[in-house]
Amino acid sequence: MTDTRSESRRSFLAGGLVGAAGGIVGAASAGVFGKSGERAAATQSTATSRKQVEWRLASTYPKSLDTIFGTAERVAELVAAMTDGAFRIRCYQAGELVPAMQVMDAVEKGAAEVGQTGGYYYTGKHPALAFETCVPFGLTARQQEAWLRQAGGLELMREVYAEFGIVNFPCGNTGAQMGGWFREQIHTVADLRGLRMRIPGLGGKVMDKLGVSVQMLAAGDIYPSLERGAIDATEWVGPYDDEKLGFYEIAKNYYYPGWWEPGPTLSLLVSKRAWDELPSDYRAIFETAVTTASASMLQRYDAENPRALSRLLQKGVILRPFSTEILDACREASESLLDDDAARNASYRKILEHWRAFAAESRQWFRTNELAYATYAQQR
Repeated sequence: MTDTRSESRRSFLAGGLVGAAGGIVGAASAGVFGKSGERAAATQSTATSRKQVEWRLASTYPKSLDTIFGTAERVAELVAAMTDGAFRIRCYQAGELVPAMQVMDAVEKGAAEVGQTGGYYYTGKHPALAFETCVPFGLTARQQEAWLRQAGGLELMREVYAEFGIVNFPCGNTGAQMGGWFREQIHTVADLRGLRMRIPGLGGKVMDKLGVSVQMLAAGDIYPSLERGAIDATEWVGPYDDEKLGFYEIAKNYYYPGWWEPGPTLSLLVSKRAWDELPSDYRAIFETAVTTASASMLQRYDAENPRALSRLLQKGVILRPFSTEILDACREASESLLDDDAARNASYRKILEHWRAFAAESRQWFRTNELAYATYAQQR
């Protein structure tokens, strides 16, 4: 289900970036050499004198999810353009190089130099990895970005990843996700008991605590599982990606909000060994490319989700809110799980305390100004 318009757009951008990079090099060379042949020779010499680096990027996500997988491709395009093609990253979609849920393992073991995934898929390795992505009833996209990039969250997460020989780089956020697709309506907590649902991370643990039979499935396995009745419900991201995966063809009840993922950050996990071998200018280029591509993910979702939701509603999808009873029960279970993990793990407790302090301060500001504006403006 590849979006051909997006493929064309990425090809155009890649060509434009490489052309622009060539133009910059050519302009710089023109200041030294007077003849076009000499300028071309200088450009070629600059490219060949750079260290040649080739990385493999293994993604948890399929190519058809062009907003997520496309962000990894965007990083690769920018890195190549800014190094005259000397630093190349080849992006492999889920299952092409390694299975979708083994991306962190691949980076840790050296099967890939970099992986695109979400930390919350790997809480079995360390429970605090959930905070790198998000936790239930946690931070919005803006708050999550602020915690990671400005308030010390990234430094704390890198301490955890260092145990696995990995350096992590936040690279994109989907914004608040939807609550998922359900074959039947759910009204009370009792309706959750025995429900078979695909949901990862701490959100899955919360659902498990409330009696849900939780399934961990990669993107490509969800539709067939829903189709043959192996699961009764699933969550993924939001209207744009969910429409591509076709869940609306089977389950018409589309619930909101996705309380387990209010602002999830995806990441690029880089092998510490591979990172240390990079020249310093390549490191700076990589970080610049990641920061640039990261911002585009949320921008794209904010542009595409409204249109996709309109299409889904025209196809007979029914929007339904989770009841207050369900939200209250889920929040209580979530806080209990956070406290339980903190009691068992000192590094987890350190991160949770830091995160909660930031969340409390941030929410005081957001509910004073942002919420007041949104409550008034968005309902009109």
